[in-house]
Formats: sequence, structure tokens, C-alpha cells
Amino acid sequence: MKKIFYPLLLFLLLAPSSFADEVFLSLKKSKVNVRYGPSFDFPVKYIYKKINFPIKQIDKKENFRRIIDLKNNSGWVHISQLKKINSVITLEDKLLFRNSSIFSRPIARIKKGRLLVVQKCENEWCRVETEDFKGWVDKVNLWGLIN
Repeated sequence: MKKIFYPLLLFLLLAPSSFADEVFLSLKKSKVNVRYGPSFDFPVKYIYKKINFPIKQIDKKENFRRIIDLKNNSGWVHISQLKKINSVITLEDKLLFRNSSIFSRPIARIKKGRLLVVQKCENEWCRVETEDFKGWVDKVNLWGLIN
């Protein structure tokens, strides 16, 4: 019984603190360096070139945040390059509606992988904008939202 109890107790005590750091953010600039470690001394691993690109913060150390993206690429980014979440990526083709209802008039078809900037969310719908359109999409299969 003790063999099961102690690991379970340890997991319950440590699990909430390890998941507390996981939040969605987005890139503030159109060019963001991702580094191998949490310092400017570490070399650049790769560069993001998309403003508002959503990422998930999985760890933090001083002024650096360890991030992971939709394709599981990870690395460290300085906090000055990040902002609170305001964007999502579609995981499947979707319809953009005029109002927050499936009975509303469709405005456009949104392709899988499209970056959408979130203006606000209500219930199961989010008001979003793309380069050409503004409208409502359902929250299902959007990467970057905490459901």
C-alpha cells in the first residue's frame, strides 16, 4: 500500500505547480529569436518570422520563457518578445460566420493552419479577424485557446 500511496501523494503535490506555468502567449514582433537556453549567451536555434504567432509557455527562468509551438518546436524566448494571447491557429478547415451561430450567414472558408487574431470569446464562439475578414468561429479545433 505504501508503494502506491507515496508516489501518488508526490504526484498530487507537485503536479499543480508544474502545470501552472503553461499559458498561451503570442509573438509581439515579426522576427523573434528562439534560443537553446535561457540567456542571450546561448546561440539562436531558429527564428520565427510571423507576428501574432501563438505559442505555449511551458517553463520560465528569470526574463526568459521556454515555449513550444503547434509542431512541438521548443526553445527559449526573451519575455520582451511575447504578449498575452490574442491569436489562434485552426487545426481543421472552418467556416467564418457573420454572427456567433451556425444559423448565421457564412462569410468565408478558413483553411487549416490559418492564423486568426482573436478579438473576444463568448461561450463556444470567438470573434476573430484575418487579413481580409472579420467574423465568428466556433472554439473547436483551435490551437492557442485554453478551453
